[in-house]
Amino acid sequence: MDIMKSFSLEGKVALVTGAAYGIGFAIAEALAGAGAKIVFNCRNQENLDKAMADYKAKGIEAYGYIADVTREDQVTDLVAKIEADLGGVDILVNNAGIIKRIPMTEMSAEDFRQVVDIDLVGPFICAKAVIPGMIKKGHGKIINICSMMSELGRETVSAYASAKGGLKMLTRNICSEYGEANIQCNGIGPGYIATPQTAPLRERQADGSRHPFDQFIVAKTPAARWGTPEDLMGPAVFLASEASDFVNGHILYVDGGILAYIGKQP
Repeated sequence: MDIMKSFSLEGKVALVTGAAYGIGFAIAEALAGAGAKIVFNCRNQENLDKAMADYKAKGIEAYGYIADVTREDQVTDLVAKIEADLGGVDILVNNAGIIKRIPMTEMSAEDFRQVVDIDLVGPFICAKAVIPGMIKKGHGKIINICSMMSELGRETVSAYASAKGGLKMLTRNICSEYGEANIQCNGIGPGYIATPQTAPLRERQADGSRHPFDQFIVAKTPAARWGTPEDLMGPAVFLASEASDFVNGHILYVDGGILAYIGKQP
């Protein structure tokens, strides 16, 4: 067996939802580097055009479409267009998601539903749309971007934790239902990742000290640092490739060891 060849994604079509920037973009870049053709979606033309320019600047030939992952009709049309243009989806990465940090008793049911709709119902809709084509091809890889909040609770994230906990179980259920069809469905659970969105939480204070939240995360992480989008690249390629053909229903936490660690004694 050529072990390096088993990590190759040559000839594969990968749909990465919400991959206009951040973690999704990094995962798409990794899959492209392993040989996959990249497809992504945005909800509007402005974001799509910007993302296409960013992919071009990286030397990646990406295919962008407008679609909202919470709209089953739009996702069905998206998957049909991909099949017509590129030959169908071999790899689905359910990355699109949002978080609303609001104390539970102050959060409206509408806000709660919106988070669950995007972070849990969206992956269900996308997986449902690609699975028939994967069955026809005789193979398929689905990677759900879960979270440490698939396992842990924390103040102000009741909707997000509920959705990500549900996504963990959706991952296991897709494995259970479609493993016999040679479809592997696994999750990646990122820890705290250094992105532009989290940059304010890592800014040095006026006295030169770390931001309190930055101190908290570094102290809780055995690796003693935040993760980077690049830390997710290898796990994504592994779970998208033939190297993981007997890995199914698993959540791979890329968190620097947070979930394994009780923390330092005060």
